[in-house]
Amino acid sequence: MFGLTLPKLMVAEEQGLTATARAKSVIFMFLFGGPSQYETFDMKPEASSDIRGPYKPIGSRTPDLRICEHLPRLADTSDKYCVIRSMSHDFNDHSGGGHYVQTGHRWHVPIGGGFSATPKDWPSMGSVVERVAQEQFGLASALPNYMVVPNRLGRLQEQGQYVRPGEYAGWLGKSYNPLTTKIDKRNNDDNPYWRNCTDAELAFGFEGLDTDTGINLQRMKNRSSLLQQFDQQRQLLDSDDARQIDALRTRALGLATSNRTREALDISRESASLRDLYGRHLFGQSTLLARRLVEAGVRYVTVHYDACDGYSWDSHVHSNDVKDHLLPTLDQALAALLTDLDERGLLDETLVVCLGEMGRTAKPTPNWGRGHWSTLFPAVIAGAGVQGGIVYGSSDKDGQYPTEHKTSPEDLAATIYHAMGIDPKMMIEMSDGRPIPLVGEGEPIREIFG
Repeated sequence: MFGLTLPKLMVAEEQGLTATARAKSVIFMFLFGGPSQYETFDMKPEASSDIRGPYKPIGSRTPDLRICEHLPRLADTSDKYCVIRSMSHDFNDHSGGGHYVQTGHRWHVPIGGGFSATPKDWPSMGSVVERVAQEQFGLASALPNYMVVPNRLGRLQEQGQYVRPGEYAGWLGKSYNPLTTKIDKRNNDDNPYWRNCTDAELAFGFEGLDTDTGINLQRMKNRSSLLQQFDQQRQLLDSDDARQIDALRTRALGLATSNRTREALDISRESASLRDLYGRHLFGQSTLLARRLVEAGVRYVTVHYDACDGYSWDSHVHSNDVKDHLLPTLDQALAALLTDLDERGLLDETLVVCLGEMGRTAKPTPNWGRGHWSTLFPAVIAGAGVQGGIVYGSSDKDGQYPTEHKTSPEDLAATIYHAMGIDPKMMIEMSDGRPIPLVGEGEPIREIFG
């Protein structure tokens, strides 16, 4: 496969040069902020009282899996997923860690050097999937191959000033960015991710296309025609960039007015009982939406559990929100998704990945908040041939370092690509023409597949 570029990938697949795809689609659930390993899937009840945390472990369907008492649904469905207890990297920063986990590559911006995405970023795994699909099918599809719901990272934080890296196409080009929905909060103190939302609030419009505020197709076309005057001048200066802008606008208009897109985004078509099962909060309904999207044909869907100011997995000060809101909503949504996919016969062809960008420190605050700790954190992975009811990797007695099967973001990316039938060692041309492996040092975690 070395020497191949992405446009040649589909030919290689047809010739049987890549691994057989196990996953038709991926649902990537990103718990931004860094859930604590001690309060989720790697509890340490034998650790000293100043480390082990305030919550008790409960039994599950997986031997030797210590799971938090506030994750009872996931304890009861642990036979459907694998827990990786040995995720680790040394980029102890939210933005950089988020880029690392979603791309399989370290961010070029040093820790403390910035918070937002740049054109030099490595493309996300979803953007690579979008590129592969566009090379095969073009832009004619009524649905994108890569979507992000319910918001881009940072949209609900600090009035949206952060555009967190990791979910974009970076140097691969804007044509391969995700189609991203948007959901607003009621006020600065609101967190819709864990409170019940009305159907009016769950209108899942597109960021940058205000189709939910009375702008119809004709008005959008009129806007487009007005911009043509500027495009005509710009084409004289930069014809390639102008053509890309035209293609992006044409695609956005088509997607925004597509019946298939509109139907896929309409979660009111689901039964009330199923929506209750996922939870009426934004995270639950967004997870349900992800299932609808992959069922409709979207190949890669990222579901963000994003930070709202002062209310997130980045729990430095106390664990009250973790106990009362974050764990219950995660428990409800992820367990419902795995059960729903299984009952629909979709789990065998859908890879589900759920994790944050880091873990938390052993040393707590007086109210059991914890600091950043990227050296060890857990991940849940299921579907597409992954064995359920197993644990991969282990950690030391205090939950700070991997002791077996240390797993890097490169390994995780290689595993996801491998499951989708994409060779992680394939050479891809960067914007300057230099060939570089899709994933560097990482290797697929073959042991977790049945």
